[in-house]
Amino acid sequence: MPSHRLTLFADYHQFYLQDEAATGDLASAWDEAATLRMLAVSEGVVGFGTARNMPVPVTLEWLPAEPEADLAAFDHMVEGSVVIAQGPLVVAGCTDYFPDAARFDVPPGTYRVRLSCAGLDSLSADGLEGDDHYLVQLWPGALREPAVLKQHPG
Repeated sequence: MPSHRLTLFADYHQFYLQDEAATGDLASAWDEAATLRMLAVSEGVVGFGTARNMPVPVTLEWLPAEPEADLAAFDHMVEGSVVIAQGPLVVAGCTDYFPDAARFDVPPGTYRVRLSCAGLDSLSADGLEGDDHYLVQLWPGALREPAVLKQHPG
């Protein structure tokens, strides 16, 4: 599948990727550890943290296999997994109107998910403007507990 560029409203400093029929709830998944790593997981859903509470640019990439982790190009990088039981895959800001959210047909299965964040130090003093951007990569792979590959100090 090709990559897709989206602009998502990161209300509450987060956006989601999920199986449309997912029953998981991220409300209790956003504990202190998840907030620090900028990734929370629940059944069929992954929440990604952002630096701004505003619309943010997100690139979504589907890959056939695990990509190399380009740690030098990003401020923060974290991985986890999501199970797509039936699809489609939905990508949305947490307060977006769900029926209008972006949808992508993906085969059911287990996917590894990597969030790579850049420009996290570019935010204005009020935190509303910045050049932060987010790359979400998915590829088929076994379940994995969330893991930070590179931690941003902010």
